[in-house]
Amino acid sequence: MITLGKKLKTNFKLKVVAHGVESEVTFKDLLKRRTIVSVYMKNNTGSCDKQNDSLAAHIAEFTKAGYDLIAISRDTPSSHLKYAVKKKITYTLASDPTDLFAQAADSVVEKSMYGKKYFGPARAAFVLASDGTVLAVAEKVDTADHAAQLKALIAGLKP
Repeated sequence: MITLGKKLKTNFKLKVVAHGVESEVTFKDLLKRRTIVSVYMKNNTGSCDKQNDSLAAHIAEFTKAGYDLIAISRDTPSSHLKYAVKKKITYTLASDPTDLFAQAADSVVEKSMYGKKYFGPARAAFVLASDGTVLAVAEKVDTADHAAQLKALIAGLKP
């Protein structure tokens, strides 16, 4: 996992959904100010829904505190479009089927499902400066109350 103070490589492209519109962007162009990047596994699954519900309910507080929010999963942009409507998500959802963000954050981990081992992105959250510098990391996401976890994380950061 990338450490505090390190800079992410931000020159990779992702398809994103924001305000009902799909586009392809270079990740660095999403970093207009301090940004929280929350990695989750899949739309319309129990834990991931809780994680995003928590963020959606508190997006105004993050915005007021000076943070943008991006949630990243392997889901397709079309899945994100439907998910954003269903969950009333107003922050950016990024499609990352090849784990480019997780590679940049050195957060690709071995996982196991039904006895089968594979590699995928860690469910984690990162607070980034506008230049991609890592300001804080939540290595394990509290899916039930992710927003509170992130608020505590950013409370300790200097403005």
